Amino acid sequence: MTFLALDIGNTRLKWAQYASPQPGAALLAQGAEFLENIDKLGDGAWRGLRAPRQVLGCVVAGDAVKRRVQEQMDAWDVTPQWVVSSEGEAGLRNGYDHPTRLGADRWVAMIGAYHRMLAQGSPRPMVVVMVGTAVTVEAIDAKGKFLGGLILPGHGIMLRALESGTAGLHVPTGEVREFPTNTSDALTSGGTYAIAGAVERMVQHVSAHCGAEPKCIMTGGAGWKMAPSMTRPFELVDNLIFDGLLQMAQGRYQPATTA
Repeated sequence: MTFLALDIGNTRLKWAQYASPQPGAALLAQGAEFLENIDKLGDGAWRGLRAPRQVLGCVVAGDAVKRRVQEQMDAWDVTPQWVVSSEGEAGLRNGYDHPTRLGADRWVAMIGAYHRMLAQGSPRPMVVVMVGTAVTVEAIDAKGKFLGGLILPGHGIMLRALESGTAGLHVPTGEVREFPTNTSDALTSGGTYAIAGAVERMVQHVSAHCGAEPKCIMTGGAGWKMAPSMTRPFELVDNLIFDGLLQMAQGRYQPATTA
């Protein structure tokens, strides 16, 4: 029996089917759908999948979207679990004032990043960046405690805010320039450097707090846009949330599947 991991963001649902619920499991199939198309999954991309034994999902899009996704699983005899941030899981401790109010996507991505760092060598502090509809910049110390994080608008939200609040700014997407000389480039460069500046500031905070340079990991659908503009070395990871879901699934399901 297989394991299905779900990452339901503000714009798209991404899914991946694995041979088992553990890190390093073989990837059997994967795909993505815009939220407006998820009602077609059961008769479309999921129709030919082997029925999963476990489903673990990370959702930020709301309960209505969650119900629509669950309806697409009617053909499978499975009850999905949905991640809710907690005080601690998979070796990571949550320093949020109210741990359950931390966005599930942020929590899962940090778990994935933390274990990725551990697999690469000695423990060290981290800065984890997700670049999507919104941008999050998280700080983790070398002992696995989430210290806190930043939330700021993504490129699209920044541009729409300027367009709606300022006359005459309906312009095409520009390029990132050191010295922009047209409005399109000025807008694109401004948004990009705002995100890069937030990351730089968090790296400074973590370095001062922990006494060591943090490892930086970046993920998210728009992460590649930021790559040329970052001031610190970083690792760009495509499916960090899936990595985190596999780590969590190992703790939640493996005892039951090996008994």
